[in-house]
Amino acid sequence: MRNLITFVWRNYFFFLFLLLEVFCIYLVVQNNYFQRASFINSSNNVSAKILKTSADVEEYFYLKSENEKLARENAELRSRSLVSFSMLVDDKFQVSDTVYRQKYTYTSCKVVNNSTSRRNNFLTLDKGSNHGVKNNMAVITSTGVVGQVKDVSENFCTVMSLLNSKTTISSKIKKDGSYGPLTWDGADYRFGTLHDIPTHVRLAKGDTVVTSAYSRTFPENIMVGFVESFERKAGDYFYTVQVRLSTEFKKVSHVYIVTNMHKEEQEELEKRTEVDGKE
Repeated sequence: MRNLITFVWRNYFFFLFLLLEVFCIYLVVQNNYFQRASFINSSNNVSAKILKTSADVEEYFYLKSENEKLARENAELRSRSLVSFSMLVDDKFQVSDTVYRQKYTYTSCKVVNNSTSRRNNFLTLDKGSNHGVKNNMAVITSTGVVGQVKDVSENFCTVMSLLNSKTTISSKIKKDGSYGPLTWDGADYRFGTLHDIPTHVRLAKGDTVVTSAYSRTFPENIMVGFVESFERKAGDYFYTVQVRLSTEFKKVSHVYIVTNMHKEEQEELEKRTEVDGKE
């Protein structure tokens, strides 16, 4: 405090000059219409810019929470969409009012770890058994397929990415329904390979590839990618199709875990049928 008083005393001429300058500016602005209007307009512009900058900074710091909120809302909307329901038809008769029962539910998750440059790539998500996650559940984004849940702990799970040599997803050409297994050859994270497409199918670059109805894990018609090229090797009766994947794996941040509510029932029935067939 003593140093401050000494500083002001030594420079009181300068501070007095500033005080008089401010007072003069006040008198000019207060007693002249043009100067007063100019000052008000200038101050409003400065205030507006400061407020806009402050709002932009505040909005930036809230982006994380907003993204998480949107992910939760999207998961809820997906769970309510008709794609997530299967139609109920009575065994004896069918009425004009169609009734649906829910088949799929969606849980939003954040990606906490991800790899794309290995032969067998994995992701780690921030949801686990405490959130109802189980092995082999499907994982997707708003743009397409990601992979399947591999291992689960209480609060985390790992996902075997589509970019994994052990991943196979039943996919189809959307325009005509021709289906086959889609795999990844380990070369380029942007492309997958669709096998066993009959040569009578009229393929074209840009054709849409989606998941088929023969997957126990993935809902039907989830985006996989687009036909990039195709070839028929000598002696083959099928095309090998290069597919440009719709999911940008290097940018994945939020995903959805898909629960097939009828999967266990279907698996149990098919296993029972297989056992009966061996007898």
